[in-house]
Amino acid sequence: MIVTTRAIVLSAIKYGDTSLIVKLFTESDGVKSYMLKGVLSSKKGKLKKGYFQPLTQLEIVANHKNKGTLESLREVKLAYSYKNLQTDVSKSSVAIFLSEMLVVSLQEEEENTALYKFIATAFVWLDEHDEIANFHISFLLELTKYLGFYPDDSQREAPYFDLLEGEFVYSLYNQVIEGQQLAVFKQLLQHGFEDANIVKMNKTVRADLLNSLIRYYQLHLSDFKKPKSLEILQQIFA
Repeated sequence: MIVTTRAIVLSAIKYGDTSLIVKLFTESDGVKSYMLKGVLSSKKGKLKKGYFQPLTQLEIVANHKNKGTLESLREVKLAYSYKNLQTDVSKSSVAIFLSEMLVVSLQEEEENTALYKFIATAFVWLDEHDEIANFHISFLLELTKYLGFYPDDSQREAPYFDLLEGEFVYSLYNQVIEGQQLAVFKQLLQHGFEDANIVKMNKTVRADLLNSLIRYYQLHLSDFKKPKSLEILQQIFA
């Protein structure tokens, strides 16, 4: 089946000397993987390797056989041209880290237009703004709305947030967010990524809260692997 859709690059892995296997989050079919034969050696082909950097937003024409095998791409063009997301050191570090998080978080091969719009809009915003120190934390919090484990804040006055249960609690049973981390966590729940920088936190709290959120993902997603780029991101924002 020939499909024309928008897509966001999640990852690109070299296959052999000249090919790539790319994973895209498509607006029409969710997560899809494609074999791009010879793309690394071809200078005249329609598919340029530069299109497949993490979080690049594309318009594609693809052949989807939907048999659980690698699909193929016929045409690719940019849907949005980033200004500096992939060249600014801070922004590119955020992009690489969040693309790794998306790879391990997004697994479904089915349409999810709302999730696609959220991700696409978020990275256009990141590209166009400079106050981004809290962006990755706020993004991960908002992403849980679409993954099915957004924090239950019906008891927000409680002194702990239980990572396993995903709710605020009064007693310690499991791993929790507490103290200064909890105070900023509660504030972030009231803001989207657009105004996350309203929430003030020092480097230590930011680093600890990010580690808590990664643990939250580990507890709620099967086969979750901690991103390799986390250490680099922590050096920049922690």
